[in-house]
Amino acid sequence: SNSKTMAHNHKTVAAMTLSSTARCLNRFAVRSLPTLAAAHQSVSTSSTSILPVVARAPIPSFATPPMTYPPPLAGISASSSCAARLMSSSAAPSEEHEGNAVSHAMEMLSRANAVCFDVDSTVIDEEGIDVLADTLGKGPEVAAWTAKAMDGNIKFEDALAARLEIIRPSRNDIASCLDKHPLRLSPGVDRLVAALHERGTDVFLVSGGFRLMIEPVAERLGVSVENIYANTILFDEGGDYAGFDATEPTSADQGKPKALGAIKAKHGYETMIMVGDGATDAQAKPPADAFIGFGGVVTREAVKEKACWFVKDFEAMIDIVQNKV
Repeated sequence: SNSKTMAHNHKTVAAMTLSSTARCLNRFAVRSLPTLAAAHQSVSTSSTSILPVVARAPIPSFATPPMTYPPPLAGISASSSCAARLMSSSAAPSEEHEGNAVSHAMEMLSRANAVCFDVDSTVIDEEGIDVLADTLGKGPEVAAWTAKAMDGNIKFEDALAARLEIIRPSRNDIASCLDKHPLRLSPGVDRLVAALHERGTDVFLVSGGFRLMIEPVAERLGVSVENIYANTILFDEGGDYAGFDATEPTSADQGKPKALGAIKAKHGYETMIMVGDGATDAQAKPPADAFIGFGGVVTREAVKEKACWFVKDFEAMIDIVQNKV
């Protein structure tokens, strides 16, 4: 009786050993070790055989390596993780982000209370005053002054006065120009403004252009006319050109910093961004917390060098605003 019991126990231990061994081999097989998987199959089909002594050799550890993550970007808070994800994404060389403080600009955009846009060559894909000059047959002459002003090679007030003296537009001239040539929006700017509005971010149009030409653009974007800071052309009683309002902050050099300062003081914004293509836009930081240079229409090297972040379209900005990164 005792011998039968011992034999029974021996078989039970062998079976348990075989089962345990099979389970171990199965786990290693899942880790893509085909030779051990084959060994598992051999043991599973054997009735009572036990692994030979050589199987007792130490089995190397195949523990899953710990996950590693890139260190957080300097200046990026948890509330702006979408900006951090965009910065850490593996972009092709042609898609690398340009600027001297890109992560900072992305963070500021991700939590901005207000975003101020230049209009000419930013919100629209042309210079409004050049379009007006073209319709009046003064295009090349005025365009040369525009380039000087945008590159920062001349004081803005001097360029503005010179261009207006060349074209001397009447009220009817402006109305006819807009009727024949409605100003074109830059691709994607309407979606960016809509995303900002949806998030509860206020949008302003701050331009050295003319209020009469910008108001239809603001209407298309759903921006209140009260949020337009631009130049006012003066007309006499007959509607002919009579000068411009020199008290407007955007009529002179360093005018955009004054405009943004007034906006910030009036509304108490904590974080404000300036977006534009020209030297006068770069001047707006400070009081803007970041300057995003736009080169989707024209790239100005002087502006690119001063931009916290330099973009050639609005897609990455839209992703940050919509937290889709």
